[in-house]
Order: sequence, then structure tokens, then C-alpha cells
Amino acid sequence: MSFVIAAPASGSGKTTITLGLLRAISRISPVRAAKSGPDYIDPQFHAAACGAQCVNLDAWAMTPTRIKSLASGKVPLIIEGAMGLFDGAPPDGKGATADLARILGLPVVLVIDAGRMAGSVAALAQGFINYDPNVQIAGVILNNVGSPRHEAMLRRALNDIPIFGVVPRRPDLKQPSRHLGLVQAIERPDLDTYLDAVGDLIASTVDLDRLLALYLEGIRPEKSSGMAPPAQNIAIARDAAFAFSYPHMINDWQNAGANITYFSPLADEPAPQADFIYLPGGYPELHAGRLAANTRFMDSLRQTSAQVYGECGGYMVLGEALTDADGRSHKMAGLLGLETSFATRKLHLGYRELQCTNGPMRGAWKGHEFHYATTVKSAGSPLFQAKDAEGSALPSMGLINGNVSGSFAHLIDAA
Repeated sequence: MSFVIAAPASGSGKTTITLGLLRAISRISPVRAAKSGPDYIDPQFHAAACGAQCVNLDAWAMTPTRIKSLASGKVPLIIEGAMGLFDGAPPDGKGATADLARILGLPVVLVIDAGRMAGSVAALAQGFINYDPNVQIAGVILNNVGSPRHEAMLRRALNDIPIFGVVPRRPDLKQPSRHLGLVQAIERPDLDTYLDAVGDLIASTVDLDRLLALYLEGIRPEKSSGMAPPAQNIAIARDAAFAFSYPHMINDWQNAGANITYFSPLADEPAPQADFIYLPGGYPELHAGRLAANTRFMDSLRQTSAQVYGECGGYMVLGEALTDADGRSHKMAGLLGLETSFATRKLHLGYRELQCTNGPMRGAWKGHEFHYATTVKSAGSPLFQAKDAEGSALPSMGLINGNVSGSFAHLIDAA
């Protein structure tokens, strides 16, 4: 049993349905999760729901062989899509959830938010079923259904289209969110209670046996070369402020023989002795005052001879100052000529093709950018030459200063 959970559009309830399925099925047998595209937050919830690491599968940034390698395994896999089923990067929609379904040969279960429709649900479902013969839509899960009468109208309209479940409207299960998405799983003290609640809901409203019978062959394993580690001994920041790292990247490093240690900047832990110190993205802007006061952490960055590399939030911490949403400026590590601010927010979003000729991340990369910070000052040597998903040249990204480098780009895979 492996399949893809997709929807006609964002906001249809894919994540809640996926979490409920993972928790409900994990009570019966082991199950794995994956997320389509660049996302750090949903996979945290997936892992908590099923008790297994969640991987990202990115049909824009990864080759089909790489995707099959990451997806393969004997344990069933549920993939949560992103945006609408056929929505991908410009100009041709590459990277859509449908691409994963084609590459892996998996059936799609379409989650439809039926809260504001009745007979029109059939036109919507039929349109998706008939749109691409290479994408098999096995059936639908109806979400946000208001009453038994509403359900009966939807079932009559759908006629012979398979319905795997009918999930009632449950506004009490809506998850809290902030500017980059859901509030992180690590920040939810009620996480298990919430996951049990959605698991109970899905177990009582979705036909799990029919879903479990969808695809029994499994995904055949394929070998793929992973990303080479930037050093032998790697220290990675990991806590609520630095949680945005991709498991497949760290797994690649470990599989190649690198030694990985973790530390918490929020707990004022100094970076351990290492050849490479990695500050991933996250939410440092929410903890800027605390980080600025954590001298053991900051001094360990200033005094090390190791390569220090920051992505997005980690990049901002390597700069001179970070201004929070309330307009307060906080002194950062001062290792790059960078000042950033959340006082005036602006969305930066999109896939990136990156080329680096200096520093520890040399080579060609596929990555993405997703942040609201504005750059007040950027002085020094650029780190990456960049293009967008359409191949158009962008301004250079990031900075490098001796053994310290970083950018707002999140690296997904080697190009």
C-alpha cells in the first residue's frame, strides 16, 4: 500500500487528512511518510504521526532515480502533495505532485473540500480524473462535509466515482499557523493529543481497508548517488530556532561516513569541535533577543576555525544585526556584512538554480527560497550565482567571508 494524497488546491485539508491516516494506519501496521516539494514543517508532523522519518520528494530538484531511491522500501508509503495536484514551477509546471505520481507509478487519492459545493463536486472530480491519463486517481476523500444530508447530495453527484471517506467539518482541529506555515511540531505541547484526535476521526470516517489495498507491489529500490558531505566532522544546530534541515541531506552525509553531532543555540550550547558547522533555517527572528544574549553560542562561532555555513535563518544569525517584527534590533554573530529585518516583511519565494565556486558548498545545486525577511545591508563577496525556475538570471545570493558563508537559499540536491 502506497499512494499519494493530493487536492485540487491548497487549503483543502490534505495535511490534516494525511496526519490522520498516518496515525490511524500506524496503529495497525508500520507506515512511512513523504512530502512533495520543499517543506520543512509538514514533515515534522508526519514523523510524529507515524513514528518514522519523513523524507522530501522534489520532482523539480531531484532526478527520477533519486526520487525512487528515497521512496523505495518495504514499508508502505503515503506521500502528501503540495498545492494543487498539477501545480508546479513555471513555465511548464515541473515539480507538481502529479510528477511524483507518474515517476513512482502510484495512485492518487484526491481530497476535495466539499464545504461549499454539492452537485458541482462531480464536475470537479471528473475534470481531475480525465485531465491526464498518466495520473491514476483512484478515488476521493470528501472533506469538510456539513451534515448527513450534505453527504447524501455529494454521493449522488459522484455516482460511481470511488469515495474512500467522508470527513465532517471539524473547526476544532484547525492547526495554528504563522508566516511560514504551521506552528512547528516541536512547539506543540498538545501534539500527541491532537494527532490522536485526527487519527480517531479518520479511523471512523475513512475506509482504511480499501486504502490499504490500493497498491500492494511496493516501490522497487533504485540506487542513487547522494550529496557528498562538506567535511568529515559536522556539527548541526537543532532546536526550535534552527529546525529546517532536510533529512535526505543529513542521511547522505552519514551514509558517506561523516560524523554528525547536534547542538542547541537556544540553550546557549557552543558549537562542538568540528570541521563544518551548519546553521539551518528556522525561526531565529522569534528568538533574536535570546540568541543575541547567548554568548557561549555566539563566541563559539566567532572563535572557530571550522567552516561555518548558514541557510536562511542561519544566514541571518551570521550577520551583524537582525531586526524583529517589533522593530527591535538585535546584535548577531557579526561574521558576515549582513543586516536583515522583519519590521517590513516581503515574501521571497521560488526554486533556485545555484552555482558556487568558493567555500564548502562548491558546485551546482538545486534549491529554493522562502522567507519574509528584507535585507537592509549586504556587503562582501557573493556566495552563489543564481537563476530562477525558468532559467532567468537573478542577483547573486549570499555572502562569503573567509571560513564563514551562507545565503537565503535552501539547498535541496546537487544539480
